[in-house]
Amino acid sequence: MIIGVPRETMADEYRVAMTPSGCEILCADGHEVLIEAGAGEGAGFGDEQYRGHGAAVVDTAEEVFERSGLIVKVKEPLPGEWPKICDGQVVFTFFHFAASRELTEGMISTGATAIAYETITDDAGRLPLLRPMSEVAGRMSVQMGAWSLERHVGGRGVLMGGVPGTPRASVMIIGGGTVGAQAAKVAAGMGARVTVLDIDLDRLRYLDDILPANAQTLMSSPANMRNLLGKADLVIGAVLIPGGRTPMLIKREDLKLMQPGSVLVDVAVDQGGCAETTRPTTHHEPTYVVDGVVHYCVTNIPGAVPRTSTIAMTNATLPYVHKIAAAGWREASADPHIAAGVNVVAGTVTCPAVAEAHGMQCTPLRI
Repeated sequence: MIIGVPRETMADEYRVAMTPSGCEILCADGHEVLIEAGAGEGAGFGDEQYRGHGAAVVDTAEEVFERSGLIVKVKEPLPGEWPKICDGQVVFTFFHFAASRELTEGMISTGATAIAYETITDDAGRLPLLRPMSEVAGRMSVQMGAWSLERHVGGRGVLMGGVPGTPRASVMIIGGGTVGAQAAKVAAGMGARVTVLDIDLDRLRYLDDILPANAQTLMSSPANMRNLLGKADLVIGAVLIPGGRTPMLIKREDLKLMQPGSVLVDVAVDQGGCAETTRPTTHHEPTYVVDGVVHYCVTNIPGAVPRTSTIAMTNATLPYVHKIAAAGWREASADPHIAAGVNVVAGTVTCPAVAEAHGMQCTPLRI
């Protein structure tokens, strides 16, 4: 199969969907890999490196899309890319359809098959292709939150770990999954006072065992959230409904409980966000202020560290790219974990969570 890797077009997106070494493995298996010229530059992978590992470098995205049966990307196709997608083509990337009806309708109109990284599962019920980027985003959410707390950004001017004789920052993390756990480790490591909220008691027990003494766990409830919002310097939204729209847990009126200059980092923005006041931002303009609260809502947080992110992502996605390319998406979807990643097929929505998010009909996947 011909596998195409176009250059990402989202603002401030420097990742690329495949490393040169990943291309070498695919080429050794008999596939042809087309890389758009310059696609890997942002992550530190030059065109010559790709050529040296067996990939063919082509000049334009149009050629990548025209010639390839399988398109592998990092982020969802933007409207300018939709006309390039061919009927019957397979696009494998992060889609986050539940956050955008426009994107869902756009991909439906192409007639292509959309396989989403974020809904592929494994035997343990985890999301193996979302996990590495969640690890990056969780760790970076604390870095960005600490930066956003600086006064020149609009924050309270609080140092995460404080210094002797001063209070440490109070960090509230909503959600104890991969993002929340990684954020808690980093925030606690910086010396902050950390509280992780979740509705899964077993998960809270696990986190209580692995986190240091300056991190505590708490059952998530409206009352507990309201109490912590009034004390928090930094709030990190780390909630995930696989394939679905994130529940809106922080209402506009809740911002009145928060201290002026406190910070909300909503990692859940890709799936719509967990705050009513969340709206997508970019790395060039990452923050905005609502009712005195600094909001950091960048939709592609891992794009700021593209080399680390690209390597981590390829480590996870390459086996699935290989399966889909070797067998074709229908045969590969005999594996129920890959089938869980199929969100749109030939103009129909096949993912129940996406259909529910937009009030659309869901057509069961037929293999």
